[in-house]
Amino acid sequence: MTASRRTRYSFGLQRALDRARELDRPLVVLEALRVGYRWASDRLHRFALEGMSDNAHAFARAGVLYHPYVEPSPDHGKGLLAALAARAAVVVTDDSPTFFLPRMVTAAARQLDVLLELVDGSGLLPVHTPDRVFTTARSFRIYLQRNLAPHLAETPVADPLHRASRAASLPRLRALPRAITERWPAASAALLTSDASDASDGSDARTLAALAALPIDHTVSPVPTRGGQVAAERALTRFLDGHLDRYIDDHNDPDRGGTSHLSPYLHWGHLSPHEILAAIARREGWTPDALGKERSGAREGFWGMSAPAEAFLEQLVTWREIGFNMAALRRDHDRYDALPGWALDTLHKHARDPRPRLYTRAELTAAATYDPVWNASQRELLREGRIHNYLRMLWGKKILEWSKTPEEALDVMLELNDRFAIDGRDPNSISGIFWVLGRYDRAWGPERPIYGTIRYMTSESALRKLRMKEYLKRYGTDARD
Repeated sequence: MTASRRTRYSFGLQRALDRARELDRPLVVLEALRVGYRWASDRLHRFALEGMSDNAHAFARAGVLYHPYVEPSPDHGKGLLAALAARAAVVVTDDSPTFFLPRMVTAAARQLDVLLELVDGSGLLPVHTPDRVFTTARSFRIYLQRNLAPHLAETPVADPLHRASRAASLPRLRALPRAITERWPAASAALLTSDASDASDGSDARTLAALAALPIDHTVSPVPTRGGQVAAERALTRFLDGHLDRYIDDHNDPDRGGTSHLSPYLHWGHLSPHEILAAIARREGWTPDALGKERSGAREGFWGMSAPAEAFLEQLVTWREIGFNMAALRRDHDRYDALPGWALDTLHKHARDPRPRLYTRAELTAAATYDPVWNASQRELLREGRIHNYLRMLWGKKILEWSKTPEEALDVMLELNDRFAIDGRDPNSISGIFWVLGRYDRAWGPERPIYGTIRYMTSESALRKLRMKEYLKRYGTDARD
């Protein structure tokens, strides 16, 4: 498990179980957590470990051997996959186009003497189906409307472990060889103490002490949001029952809390987009046969669902998966030069424009600017590991205005997002950051200093348009004040 870190609605796990049955061999599930990835911290580790705790419970119930491995030091995990594969008939893993995962899988393929199968479960549309990069949401939406329907008929099984849990349905392996477990032991009980039935913030003293022993960033503390598929399914239910009907009216207003808060679970693979669609379909009484005849790229009418459901699916499918399209087909998708030509031209033209204010990276990190709206959004990031969707766009625009160059602005945005956001390091969040600088957008007039023809946003405009009184009350001051 590398990208789809869950036991439900997982094409990868389903394929592995099918292989085990075909070959009449037991299944071993390896879920590893490195310490050497960039931005490794108590915050990100804790969220991932809560997911591993849920998985440990689920695999134990099903009688499938699960090995949750947490590196105690950088590169300590080298050789583990090869050692397991030496006794394996086939290795199945996730196909994910982002962060260090493609490089990791390529390296693994060179080391293994058995077949390595990659299974894509990133979105509703397999990432390698299109053969081109889409540069606008509308062009990608047209492609989806003309090509998605057949893939909606090929959905993952809701609970692939159900058959494995039945007696004699799958050969059992009680334990890994001692030589493997002594060199690469399973994660300690302290690291996996989170109770799968507990939806609290999980600030367990034993777990925090165990995290403190790892060589990761301890200045970025865990967030109140609990990780794992149990918490993810509860969050999905809360959103559908309490917010979906008012999604169109509420999702842009910070005071109303109308967003789904599902992106961290999607990023860590604790929740599948297929499960989200299945839950909405049950609620709407919908089947793929109800797909509309819309094929021109319009935002409404394709799904044949209620307006709020279609508005949410526009975010879940169009805007999320266009980022995966870019990541899959452009290795430089997270580099400044990957911006569209018109955006590079206008940013270069205005790169030397005087800035009204310049803030250091430390000042921005500490939310120490003159702008109370920006400071509030940065404090939300620091405390909660997220920024309200609309305000994240404004947050990025101001960083462009307050940085010496647009290249520096991009670097700061990526660092703050990837270090503090629990949905950072993801094609979807990368899309949001690059949108700030013109990706998936168009030129806007009038031409302005610093921005050129990049879309312009201001805090003053946000205060006029949005309900923010409670938001500013919550995040308007430092938590220590």
